[in-house]
Amino acid sequence: MTTNDTDVAQHSAPLIRRFGALVIDWLLCVGVSLFFAPYTKLGWIPVAFLIAEYTFFIGLFAQTPGMRLLSLRCVSVHDGRQIGIVFAFIRGVLLALILPPLLMDSAQRGLHDRLTGSIVVPAAEAPGDSEGSRS
Repeated sequence: MTTNDTDVAQHSAPLIRRFGALVIDWLLCVGVSLFFAPYTKLGWIPVAFLIAEYTFFIGLFAQTPGMRLLSLRCVSVHDGRQIGIVFAFIRGVLLALILPPLLMDSAQRGLHDRLTGSIVVPAAEAPGDSEGSRS
């Protein structure tokens, strides 16, 4: 990694906003899961949807619906671009395992971020947001 922890920590989004985005995404996944199984029999269906959501949205758009609502993006720590489908899938699986996100470094990046070379930043700091095309 070419960036040290101090540089990364300066750009990392606040932990409370990242957690808020995760809660929003989780609620969306549980809601979608209810179309496939009754609440008492959901099991791993919401987890599978969370992994699929992270793979699709982070891999292609660098943000999930929850991240978009809270103005966050998940980008490569190396070049600030989206991390792609493969790394987004790995990140989603690690996130679903619960423990990797709890193993944080001094920059508050979980193991799932460090292993995939990603960082969650405020959307204004990510490349491509300078157009001001938000409504």
